[in-house]
Amino acid sequence: MSKLNHIGLDKDKSKELGEKLNALLANYSIFYQNTRGYHWNIKGDTFFELHQKFEELYNDLFIKIDDVAERILTLGGTPNHNYSAYITQSVIKESKQVTDGKEAVREILNAYKSIIKLQREILELSDELGDEGTNALMSDYISEQEKKVWMYSSYISDQ
Repeated sequence: MSKLNHIGLDKDKSKELGEKLNALLANYSIFYQNTRGYHWNIKGDTFFELHQKFEELYNDLFIKIDDVAERILTLGGTPNHNYSAYITQSVIKESKQVTDGKEAVREILNAYKSIIKLQREILELSDELGDEGTNALMSDYISEQEKKVWMYSSYISDQ
């Protein structure tokens, strides 16, 4: 029996990578739903600009959720799809109802911190495996999200 999966990668290491990607999927899913809540519940003088930004963010997360699930499938795994699994697997916790814009942005920054850390772990593992597809996905996500962290950080900066 071959030790390689259908795309030529080590089955055991691909399984480990798929588990890490499922953790990322869980974090993205909780982050997505939190962002929907920020979008719906934001109030105050920054409503119009943040309402729009949060919509952009949750639309982006929606696409990433699908990309990550499909990558898990490509590696031969099965993406988790229920919130009960997401809640136990995610480092990002469900947000309470947040109406303050700066508080929502702080929560977004904390979510990015967790996600970027996990994506770097995935990138290291996929690099060891020689999995260029996952490498490219994680590299693109990290670059994009580091810029978003800078922008959101600038928004809440008091300087």
